[in-house]
Amino acid sequence: MRKNDFILTLYNSNQTVFSLNDIALLLNESNFFTLKQKINYYVRTGAINSIRRGIYVKNKYNIEELASKIYVPAYISLEYVLQKEGVIFQYNEQTTVLSYLCRKIEIDNYKLLFRKIKNQILLNTSGIKRTKGINIATAERAFLDTLYMNKDFYFDNVSTLNKDLIYKLLPIYESKQLTLRVRKLLEND
Repeated sequence: MRKNDFILTLYNSNQTVFSLNDIALLLNESNFFTLKQKINYYVRTGAINSIRRGIYVKNKYNIEELASKIYVPAYISLEYVLQKEGVIFQYNEQTTVLSYLCRKIEIDNYKLLFRKIKNQILLNTSGIKRTKGINIATAERAFLDTLYMNKDFYFDNVSTLNKDLIYKLLPIYESKQLTLRVRKLLEND
């Protein structure tokens, strides 16, 4: 495969962040040794960027897509989503992600905070939207995730949340204490 074909294939893709497997699928390449050599060449020549081991990006990439791919499974939630949805007003520059481990990572001046959550919650896809390689919680799921992780969290505006959806998502957490906190918060609204 010529360089132009490789680059054209990557840049014609809607994805901006690629794992080795993503590139193998895009290029229909089954020989990982050869593929790694090609990728290393294109990284050295500046055609693509290696942002972390096994993660490659176009020159302009989506931070939400990157956050969803560094540690899989993972989804964006907590303060990041609540801030975007107008549930909290405090500005936080971190992208908060729920995953199977805890890490703080800074890449290209983006701050990513990975927080660990139980596997049964992490693997349940209810209330998680998946679009263009991005896994992101709905405001209601982020609200419940936040209350589950931090029982004393303050919310500025819960009136925008869909209460029916919140009550549908509550069984995911299997927590009587969380149910009580949610009822108290939503009844006071």
